[in-house]
Amino acid sequence: MSPARQANGSPGRSQPTRPTSINRISRTARNAAGPSPVAKRQRDFDPHSFLATIGAGRKVQKVPKKQAIFAQGDAADAVFYIQEGKVRLTVVSKAGKEATIGILKEGDFFGEGSLAGQPLRMGSATAITDCAILRIDKKAMMEALHREHEFSDLFVAYLLSRNIRYEEDLVDQLFNSSEKRLARILLLLAHFGKEGTPETVVPKISQETLAEMIGTTRSRVSFFMNRFRKLGFIHYNGGLQVHSSLLNVVLHD
Repeated sequence: MSPARQANGSPGRSQPTRPTSINRISRTARNAAGPSPVAKRQRDFDPHSFLATIGAGRKVQKVPKKQAIFAQGDAADAVFYIQEGKVRLTVVSKAGKEATIGILKEGDFFGEGSLAGQPLRMGSATAITDCAILRIDKKAMMEALHREHEFSDLFVAYLLSRNIRYEEDLVDQLFNSSEKRLARILLLLAHFGKEGTPETVVPKISQETLAEMIGTTRSRVSFFMNRFRKLGFIHYNGGLQVHSSLLNVVLHD
């Protein structure tokens, strides 16, 4: 059955569970940026307010769009918290090939490898939009985690959710088609499932970057994007708007 036919909502027989974790990936698409352990903790604890009170060792940095926050090989001596904007994480191989490993948003941490004794940055971080980034020295972050248990719980929950996301990305890369991988990335970037926002706009991101993220070519991304648009799954109106119907591509067997 094609995505177009699936989108029409025609009834079909239930399919047996596949041993490729497709159900887990579909669940991720449904719940992307929805109520998560981190989000639930934030209802009772405000990291913005707490991080503003930890004293020495913290600094707010205004980072313009496309400017590097840190580069691969830099000293890993701080953790970063996104107050505003979006950040792209990349890594470059010895052969010079660059790959995008994550797109982060407001409320996300990055650079946490420094807390585990990582001496140098394993990748680079670059602002996708104009950003307000809170830089927290390693020592100040460790003291804050030891002093404030609620903050420590929130941070651990965030790291666990990130690890789960990386596992699901790997399963997605191993078992799903490039079309499904692109649909899932678009749903995740649009924060599909966020309360009160059934259709949201994806931050401006190039087709080259999308191709890197899903492991295919720009021409294939262009082909699928045009297909999604013709089927009504996405819409261009000054930005890329993702509709909930795109989930049909992820759920389709």
